Amino acid sequence: MTQRARRIGLVGYGDVSVVHVDAIAAIDGLELVAVADADPAARERAATALGVPVHDSVEAMLDAERLDAIHVTTPHHEHVGPSLAAIARGVHVLQEKPVAHTLAEAERLVAGLAAAPARADGGAGAPHVAICFQNRYNRASQELRRLLTSGELGAVQGAYASVVWTRTAEYYAAKPWRGRRETSGGGLLINQAIHTLDLVQWLLGPVERTEGLVSQRKFAGVTEVEDTAELLLHHEGGATTTFFATLTAPVARPVELEVATENAYLELRSGAGGGLTVRWADGRVDTFSDRVATAGGRSYWGVSHEELIADFYATLDGAEPFWIGPEEGIASLRILKDAYAISGF
Repeated sequence: MTQRARRIGLVGYGDVSVVHVDAIAAIDGLELVAVADADPAARERAATALGVPVHDSVEAMLDAERLDAIHVTTPHHEHVGPSLAAIARGVHVLQEKPVAHTLAEAERLVAGLAAAPARADGGAGAPHVAICFQNRYNRASQELRRLLTSGELGAVQGAYASVVWTRTAEYYAAKPWRGRRETSGGGLLINQAIHTLDLVQWLLGPVERTEGLVSQRKFAGVTEVEDTAELLLHHEGGATTTFFATLTAPVARPVELEVATENAYLELRSGAGGGLTVRWADGRVDTFSDRVATAGGRSYWGVSHEELIADFYATLDGAEPFWIGPEEGIASLRILKDAYAISGF
């Protein structure tokens, strides 16, 4: 870290921004100095709550403030524009998922980063860009990854994952962009289940082929996007993941991810009391609990935003790109876009 505090700008003062605001405040060496939002009401809320200058666009904020990095927490279709504006000035970017609402926009971000100028803070290499897949930082996810790569488990036989949550018509009415393909890029898979899709392909390897059905079971006539998905994901190496997700349940269940291997069966659960249980074939049972969230926000957003954000800033002085960058973020986007294509969504 440099001696002075890194100056951070926030783009988009909406729901998930509270997690970023709290995480920035909790990490030594970071200072939130400005907010940009096109919505006057959001700017007023930000000015009152945070006591920092507010701007009506990311360009205006970049012109007015000397920034080291921005956090992008806008609706999906507004992710890439602010990120490219910052990159073009050598400013680092930490962007919420998904990497973009379309594959074409995601590729535009990758190309923009490849052509980026020298970074504004004088460090080596191009500006760093992170995509916020914070559940990779959960202790249970990290331990599952370690076990899978250690060789202790033997051959992977397959996996099962589920995201069984609940939403209402009022949820979509409150933020209409969520229910429109042109703004959200999709529904359940891109907005809620993408974190689990990311974990599945990170843990078991790239997905070569997707089969299944994406459908509207509850919100037909309310939204344009899916609320249910039943998929079979074919990974490199031959393993498959059975994947089920829905927003039609009466209450939200913990996210589940189970992996069958030659030497053990592993069960990962999210939420309060969540963690990893390893049931070895010889009868041993190991458990690994997850940490409790310290940043604000909703429990189902995961517990590791602060860990990802701290790691991002801890690695900024190096020339190597952040390990969860735009190209890494495209993997889960490709899976869900393939699922939409085969179902006509």
